[in-house]
Amino acid sequence: MAAWSRAAAAPLLRGIRGLPLLHCVQRMFASQTEGELRVTQILKERFPGATAIQVTDISGGCGAMYEIRIESEEFKEKRTVQQHQMVNQALKEEIKGMHGLRIFTSVPKH
Repeated sequence: MAAWSRAAAAPLLRGIRGLPLLHCVQRMFASQTEGELRVTQILKERFPGATAIQVTDISGGCGAMYEIRIESEEFKEKRTVQQHQMVNQALKEEIKGMHGLRIFTSVPKH
């Protein structure tokens, strides 16, 4: 009988996208991760008039990368780069611990 080795067991301990299986299971059953909730709350406080805020952890649930979609009147007559700067400023502390961030901003259509 072959000895157990970490390298041989690694594929069995990995889930979707190479993430630990436990993270994948938690992500499947959680409506939002703690990180998603935290980022959403910060954005709601910074953009109280936003008509839509959607935060998605696109790193598989580990909080390394997020996709943010936010619709707010505050973005009206601002260039896209200015809109993104507003979001980055609101999340400046959280961004320090992230690997990446995708931001999509828009102005509500009336």
